[in-house]
Amino acid sequence: MLLTIKHTTVYRYGRPVTLLPHRLMLIPRSSHTLDLRSTRVSTSPLAQIEWSQDVFGNVIATATFSEAASELIVSGDIVVDQGASAWPVFKIAPHAHSYPFGYSTAERSALGEMLAPEYEDVAGEIEKWARSIVAGDRTDTLSLLQDLSNAVRSSCVYVKRDDEGTQPPLETLGAASGSCRDLATLFIEAARHLGIGARAVSGYLYDPAPAGTADTRQHGTTHAWAEVYLPCAGWIAFDPTNGRMGEAHLVPVATARSIAQIKPVDGSFVGAPEDFVDLAVDVIVSQGGVADDGLGAGLNT
Repeated sequence: MLLTIKHTTVYRYGRPVTLLPHRLMLIPRSSHTLDLRSTRVSTSPLAQIEWSQDVFGNVIATATFSEAASELIVSGDIVVDQGASAWPVFKIAPHAHSYPFGYSTAERSALGEMLAPEYEDVAGEIEKWARSIVAGDRTDTLSLLQDLSNAVRSSCVYVKRDDEGTQPPLETLGAASGSCRDLATLFIEAARHLGIGARAVSGYLYDPAPAGTADTRQHGTTHAWAEVYLPCAGWIAFDPTNGRMGEAHLVPVATARSIAQIKPVDGSFVGAPEDFVDLAVDVIVSQGGVADDGLGAGLNT
């Protein structure tokens, strides 16, 4: 299905400030299940935009500004064809059907820090919590990962959190609540403690309103979830916030070891701290759209 995504981030300042270069991660990652039909990134005030890729292969737009401003608007207009199955079948290598399993030397080398927990767990609380979900000495790997995702969802209430950064997993468990990025991080850390390679994903979620609702568009912010690596099957999406497995209704933009590495908009300004007034993010995802002929990037047009 075609999905149209409108992403707007607005920064407001009490007086005109000098805007330093901003790093924008708004362009989705194409794959065999996700086809980019059109993309447009624009800013106000106008910026010179240069394109690159980071070490994870994510598409980066660096916006450089030449004038001071009291308001910065960053917009992304995207049309994608999302073809992921709602009921995916993953062809996992036979030796990895049951947990525990082992990665090959080449896989372990390539996964690197995706296997290493990011946060300290001195008392072993996260590992103990993760291992309490393992049902027996040998258990089905996909069932275990689904159980882990469901455990995150049932242990923690989703709350919209506007504070910057990600809660440490122990804090998320202790508070029994967190944003989507907090829940994804808890899942990732638990999977790594079980010896399973995992990474963070940021992007967009299409979750249409019930039939008969007047406004069928989804309003919100960007979304965060996790992916785990299983031999032969590759990277598999797990969204503990919504209790889903697979990429149906998800539009991945960037992947990395940590959520902190894949902020949609990241930059700063020259001025006093009190010059900053507020930040607003709005994302509208709707079904349908008009695709361009091929992939285009319209900059500041």
